[in-house]
Amino acid sequence: MPDRRRSARSKPSSKSATRPSASAPPAARAKATAAVARLPGGKRAASRAGLLVADVGNSETTVGLFRDQVLAGFWRLTSIRMTADEIAMQLTVLLAQSVGVAPRAAVLCSVVPTITGAWSAALARITGRPPLEVSSATATDLPIRYHDRTAVGADRIANAIAVRKLYGTPAIVVDLGTATTFDCISRQGAYLGGIIAPGIGTSSEELFRRAARLARVELRKPERAVGRTTEESLRAGIVWGHAGQVDALVRRLALEMKGTPHIIATGGFAPLIAPECETINRVDEALTLKGMKLLWEAQ
Repeated sequence: MPDRRRSARSKPSSKSATRPSASAPPAARAKATAAVARLPGGKRAASRAGLLVADVGNSETTVGLFRDQVLAGFWRLTSIRMTADEIAMQLTVLLAQSVGVAPRAAVLCSVVPTITGAWSAALARITGRPPLEVSSATATDLPIRYHDRTAVGADRIANAIAVRKLYGTPAIVVDLGTATTFDCISRQGAYLGGIIAPGIGTSSEELFRRAARLARVELRKPERAVGRTTEESLRAGIVWGHAGQVDALVRRLALEMKGTPHIIATGGFAPLIAPECETINRVDEALTLKGMKLLWEAQ
């Protein structure tokens, strides 16, 4: 396994780490987090007007705005069913924070078919043209070894595109979201497949739902393994238990891959879980967005 290395990264603010209620108004649900990330030049640089990217997940939707090679805006929203008008209004509020940047193109990555259409229409309304959608059909430069290439999630495709360009191969991407996915990219840059496991939020919510005497606890780094209260015991089991699962699965995957893979973590729970893992080399919370931009440049 590679040596443990972590990139310096700013910790999310308390506002960005708190998930607002789905009943809150759009402006209140928008969680703006400051983030700046650079990408290497591609075949066709993003226009100075800006490239808008939206990664629609089951729990969260991540929106980014690229200006040239810089991620000028980065926001996490709660994924709920909205009309195209409502989404467009929410995006208008967010984009108003990026002074002097008006998006003229968009890329959509969605794993939620029921709201994909509304997001596509909203992005078209904002930019004036239909967005490029991430899929096995549009990722023509990515060899996919899955038995059914159309079954690979759009976010997993975007992650594979980003990691092989930005971090090298072989690689394993650990995406810590609603599900925890492990995606393997070969030394030659082909998507091999991977693992899908319950995410830390999903599994803990199910535990709280089924166990009448176990109340919800804040998911943060435990203070000790030997919990002296129910809350401490839950926190240690949930956080360190998930970190241990990540390490065990990464090691098992690495045994089946040739070479020593880079291990890159991304997703909403990456800042919490990755520092507790022994196998994670680096955290890149905007990895999926960067892959979407690279796909757009390759068209």
